[in-house]
Amino acid sequence: MSGPPAPNFVEVRDLSLAYLHEDGWLQVLSGVSFSIAPGEVLGLVGESGCGKSTLAYQLLGYRPPTAKLLSGQVRLGGADLLAMSRAELDRRRGNRVALIPQNPASALSPGMRVGRQVAEVLTAHRRAVGRSAAMAQVVQLFEAVGLPDPPRILRRYPHELSGGQQQRVAIAMALACGPDLLVLDEPTTGLDVTTQQQIIALLTELRRRKRMAMLYVTHDLGLLAQIADRVGVMYAGQMVEVAPTRVLFLQPRHPYTRGLIASIPQLRPGERVGKPLRGLLQRDELPPGCPFQPRCDFAEAACAAELQVLEEAAPGHEVACRRWRALASPVAIPLPIAGEAVQAAQMPLLALEGLAVTYVSAGSMFAKPVSAVRDLTLAIERGETLALVGESGSGKSTVARAISGLLAPSSGQILFKGERLAGRLRQRPRALRRTIQYVFQNPDASLNPRMRVGAILARPLEVFFEARGADLRGRIDGALQDVRLDESYAQRFPDQLSGGERQRVAIARAVIAEPELLLCDEVLSALDVSVQANILDLLKRLRAEHHLSMLFISHDLAVVREVADRIAVLFRGELCQIGPARAVFQAPMHPYTHALLMAAPSGPAALAGLVRAPEPAAAPKAPSDAACPYAGRCAWQAGEICEREPPPWLDAGNGSHIRCHLSLAELEARALWRAEPQPAGPPAAAEERAAP
Repeated sequence: MSGPPAPNFVEVRDLSLAYLHEDGWLQVLSGVSFSIAPGEVLGLVGESGCGKSTLAYQLLGYRPPTAKLLSGQVRLGGADLLAMSRAELDRRRGNRVALIPQNPASALSPGMRVGRQVAEVLTAHRRAVGRSAAMAQVVQLFEAVGLPDPPRILRRYPHELSGGQQQRVAIAMALACGPDLLVLDEPTTGLDVTTQQQIIALLTELRRRKRMAMLYVTHDLGLLAQIADRVGVMYAGQMVEVAPTRVLFLQPRHPYTRGLIASIPQLRPGERVGKPLRGLLQRDELPPGCPFQPRCDFAEAACAAELQVLEEAAPGHEVACRRWRALASPVAIPLPIAGEAVQAAQMPLLALEGLAVTYVSAGSMFAKPVSAVRDLTLAIERGETLALVGESGSGKSTVARAISGLLAPSSGQILFKGERLAGRLRQRPRALRRTIQYVFQNPDASLNPRMRVGAILARPLEVFFEARGADLRGRIDGALQDVRLDESYAQRFPDQLSGGERQRVAIARAVIAEPELLLCDEVLSALDVSVQANILDLLKRLRAEHHLSMLFISHDLAVVREVADRIAVLFRGELCQIGPARAVFQAPMHPYTHALLMAAPSGPAALAGLVRAPEPAAAPKAPSDAACPYAGRCAWQAGEICEREPPPWLDAGNGSHIRCHLSLAELEARALWRAEPQPAGPPAAAEERAAP
């Protein structure tokens, strides 16, 4: 579309900010400038600790007491937010500018029902008159973000919802007043790919219909490929590259951007291009010149001394690198894939036999029990990594909590080394508690905010090994080094760390107990791609050195492909498919597995036309008593038999077992996904092949 460019709604100019640190003021933003036009989505990417979230919060005029503004302006519709009073900011926050935070657990009040919390936003800004009118709007908002059975959900407390459902409530709250600017701080980090797809479709529609401007902060470059018009790349508080999204993926100019793109896990072998990033961002080791110089493979002596500033490399494409003209094109490199399943021992390390877990909603003695997991049977061998995948609410975390003893099964049994485990953690002996360790998805809730990192790591050593003195300190330093944190982190509190650093501390706390089985519940969802790569390498090394077994829960199929030996696909608490990782990614596959693969963001692959762009997903239906748990959402549904009879297990012959009424030949014929990239066909042909 031609015509004059739209006037900028958001203007950030020469913004510099510092935080009070142990050694004085630490500058976290340095001369950042950018703009956002009405209806435009600007993506902001960078590693943990680069200043993304700090910058995002400046668009709401938020500055904590320990922060000092050094220079700059943040203008929203012509008014400088940084010069406004608290009363002026309160009139704009939630109304003209709204935030979708990364961690819904800390954004939602635990003592209020979620419907009331969203209604409070509507009444505070006079968007609804009276409780009934506000609640009617809440139901509409919950439907828009894909929450099942909104009238029932709005009566629940946050702790009664899954992590993905909590995040969708937070998104509904931000959208309540139809703001002009939406600041999204890792909003889909904890969501599965199908829910991500739905939220991205919703945000795209809002942008189109209301010309809503957005700043989308994330470490997921593949996700930005679907929604962002332009992308800004940050490193150590500076903007190092800004370009239209497609241009950034296909022609990255800055070495750091190239490394980020090369670090993205890919679903298909051979799709990764370039050399992944080496090392991590260390702010205390930055040179006076280019901050990326210590990690740059193209650095010259002058780079360490000369400060780089953004310059135009092409229309709309700016880059802060003195060597961008001389950089060669990226070269494809092979994608490492996890090996085949470990040879099974005579007795598995862990076995679930007919496991069922039922919830009863709190607050009512007449509430109907909700079945979260039903008749689940699977095993984890010694030294094996079994991945459990599925969308939010499918029961993945429930399975992990039952294994750990945090939830008691309603039926079935859990066997560890052939011995039946007690349902409750407190009923298990101390030695057994040590051998099974849990890494939670949200480190904000699992790390004690009043304890320093060193004390957090010391606790399992004191309880399980009675470690003291020099031995204790040595083990703590070693655990920090394992997760790429230096010794100084032992003296810090969790709130002094970035989200990625907090998760690394949580992983270190679990690993320091020397477990035999590690329950990893979405442990990478809050980490940027370079830190993900480090943590994946760490987990692989621990497994090799200590013959460690893992239950790896994730909604990121690309990450799962790199780390897992076998994959189990879960939907509404029931197993749909299980088999070796390589086999699960090949046809034939369960219709739900296929839907997950087609919904996964693939970054450069999607832009190059190697996979179909995802289509908006329908809102999940309320759980039913259908014989097949996927009936009602399945695009390949065989007919009424899916709603009457339980589907049989089919042996795909490649180690994979699929539970479906369709034959293996029918499943293979309908699959659009292929393990190797296929030439893009005409859309009509693709639609015809997908039709049930």
